[in-house]
Amino acid sequence: MKVAPSILSANWLNLAKTVNMLEDAGADWLHIDVMDGHFVPDITMGSQMVSNLAQATLLPLDVHLMVDNPEHFIEPLAIAGAKHIYIHCELTNKDIKSLLQYIHSFGCKAGLAINPESPVAATTPFLDHFENILVMSVNPGKSGQKFMPEALNKISFFCDKVEEIVVDGGINNYTSTLAADAGASALVSGSYIFNHSNPATAIQQLKSL
Repeated sequence: MKVAPSILSANWLNLAKTVNMLEDAGADWLHIDVMDGHFVPDITMGSQMVSNLAQATLLPLDVHLMVDNPEHFIEPLAIAGAKHIYIHCELTNKDIKSLLQYIHSFGCKAGLAINPESPVAATTPFLDHFENILVMSVNPGKSGQKFMPEALNKISFFCDKVEEIVVDGGINNYTSTLAADAGASALVSGSYIFNHSNPATAIQQLKSL
């Protein structure tokens, strides 16, 4: 199981030290949530943070765009060092296929994110155009929410259809097992890792699934 600690839940005042700890603990990717205050209410980090992280680690940067206009973010994030970039299937006013191709044009893996209320049918027209599916098991925008078990059927649907099935939201030592059994290949975890008395132990627990 790949594990991608979510930087959103980290203490940003000690981020360089935290990144070193995550590397030593065996994290596979770093997950970065980019929010614009429109697609979701909060505003978070952007290309400058990604650039700083890329200079501090060799771990692949897994970037989740929760934004209304991803076309404005893709190039700066790719140049900054993002390796995987996800856009949302809910952006029905956008040409999603073209955006996925745009991500590929920078040498990044393209990902499609799907919210809890969206049917998997919203992704099927694009299955040949992205490598990673990001199944949201909470409503996007806030850390620390509870895992929504209806995500499990979505995880199972994508088995054998995409390269990576990434699950994001409410992941802990119990829900991670549910996600793994359903077919997840990577887990995004924030609060569970960073609130654990030993974050390295939490990462190893998730990786051992």
